[in-house]
Amino acid sequence: MPNAAKLITIGWQTITDSITQAQLHTMQTIKQFSKIVDYHTGLVTVLALVVVFLCRQLGFLVDLPTTLIGIAVVFPLVFSINSAYKRREDALRAFASLKGHGVALLFAHREWPEDETGHVERAGELLQRLLTAVAHHFASNGHDQTDSKRQVYALFSEFSRSHETLRAAGVPANEISRANQYLRQIIIDFERMNNIASYRTPLALRAYSRLFLNLFPLLFGPYFASIAYPAHPIAGYVVAVLYSLVLVSLDNIQDDLENPFDGVGADDLRLDVAEEYGQLVNG
Repeated sequence: MPNAAKLITIGWQTITDSITQAQLHTMQTIKQFSKIVDYHTGLVTVLALVVVFLCRQLGFLVDLPTTLIGIAVVFPLVFSINSAYKRREDALRAFASLKGHGVALLFAHREWPEDETGHVERAGELLQRLLTAVAHHFASNGHDQTDSKRQVYALFSEFSRSHETLRAAGVPANEISRANQYLRQIIIDFERMNNIASYRTPLALRAYSRLFLNLFPLLFGPYFASIAYPAHPIAGYVVAVLYSLVLVSLDNIQDDLENPFDGVGADDLRLDVAEEYGQLVNG
């Protein structure tokens, strides 16, 4: 009996934990979905409903091919989302490489010199300042980034001078060359991230998508008005709402992914890692 009671307790606890996890996942899903439903969604939805009503009042009912929606709206949106997601993945790889080579430089300052006259402390401070400067640069989000970029390159220059300090401390030339290669890769990764932030989805494609998305209720209102009318008049309104919700939500998802550095979307890069990496390398 004690074993049976224990099994019942364990089973009940498992069920309770599963329910709690399911509730958390549901709340998280609702929270994320609410972020892609905004005033634009409401505006397009209301406009679609008004157009359906007016078309029925005027008797303007047209059975349009639904493939037009895919060609005019869905395909450009999906292409833009794929492009934005690829840029986010490229930014993640570049930032990971930047951090990894930065830590490798710190370890080089710790292991290569025979003396221990503050080389690792100097490199650790430079790494934290560099990560902070990189985060500040991309957090400016479209403002004048000349000063922030100058600060980042000033830290690259300090790293280069630090390598010469290692040379003076007796580190062989081939090791200094390797350290300079690490620094070169860090600079390349930073510039790659900078290009991702500066060059986004083609403006013409975005303008095309936005234009047809806003014209969508007017263009397809007669089609929605004709659905199951007059037998089931509510059907046209329901389909119009669903199409508006789906298409505008896709556009909002693309907007969230467009700039992976702005901190607006749930999937954006977390750049404020200077303190975290300071604790990791000094731990």
